[in-house]
Amino acid sequence: MTKPVGMLPDPPSENAGYATRWPVRAGDVDRNGRLRLDGIARYLQDIAWEDLNASGFVDSDPAWIVRRTVIDVIEPIRWPDHVSLRRWCSGVSTRWANMRVRLTSDAGGLVETEAFWINVDEKAGTTARISEAGFEHLSASTDEHRLRWAPMLDRMPAAPSARDLAYQIREADIDLLLHMNNAMYWQAVEQFLPGRAELLVEPYRAIIEYNAPITADQSLHIRSEDRPTGLHLWFVTGEKCNAAVHLGPIQHMSANAE
Repeated sequence: MTKPVGMLPDPPSENAGYATRWPVRAGDVDRNGRLRLDGIARYLQDIAWEDLNASGFVDSDPAWIVRRTVIDVIEPIRWPDHVSLRRWCSGVSTRWANMRVRLTSDAGGLVETEAFWINVDEKAGTTARISEAGFEHLSASTDEHRLRWAPMLDRMPAAPSARDLAYQIREADIDLLLHMNNAMYWQAVEQFLPGRAELLVEPYRAIIEYNAPITADQSLHIRSEDRPTGLHLWFVTGEKCNAAVHLGPIQHMSANAE
C-alpha cells in the first residue's frame, strides 16, 4: 500500500537491530480478532527485554522506563497469525533513546511504533547515563546522537464532565515498580473504542505520553474529548494529569498533536 504521509521512517538497513518472532496471542486480541493496543504494548516490552539480554547490556543498562509510545496501525494484525518484530534505535542521547519496533504478520499486518525510553537508576530513582558500550551500540543505527525530549500532546485535561470514566485500578495492573504498567493504560484506552469505528480508520495513530506514575492506592478518572484530529484522553488522579493519549488518522496528526 502507499506509505501514509507522516508515517514513521524505515530502518536504516534490512538487518538493523534485533529481530524475533512469535504467534499472536489469543488473549491479546479483541472480539473481532484485532490485536489490541495493549497487546502491542506488551509485545514492545517483551522484545525490549529480549533485545537487552541479547545485546549483553542487561547488567550495565538494566532499567528503562517509557516516556512516550507512538503506534501507527497501517494494516491491523489479527488472530490467528504469526508476528515478526524488528527493534532498532532511531535516536539517542546520553540518558535516553528512541526505539523503533516494526511489527509485520504473515497475513500482511503492519504496525510501526516508536517509544522514548529513559535509562534510570532504580535505587536513586533518577535518570542515569547510558554506558559507553551501550551508547555505541544504540548510536550505530542512527545519526541522531543528541536526542531531545519534546512533548507531542496536550497535558491540560478537558474540564470534568459526565463523560469522565472512573477507572478501577486492579492488582493485575501493577508492575514490579509498584506502578500501573504501561500496557494497562492501553487497556483503559480500549474501553473507548467499541462503537467508535471511525477512530480505527486505517491507517491510524495512537500516542501516549506518561507524565507521572499511577499507583494502586490512587483514584483514577479518564477524561475524554473529541476534536477534529481525533479522540483525546487524559488519565487524571486528583488534579494531576498522569498521562495523555491521542487517537486519530495519521494524516491528520501533525508533529504537535494538540
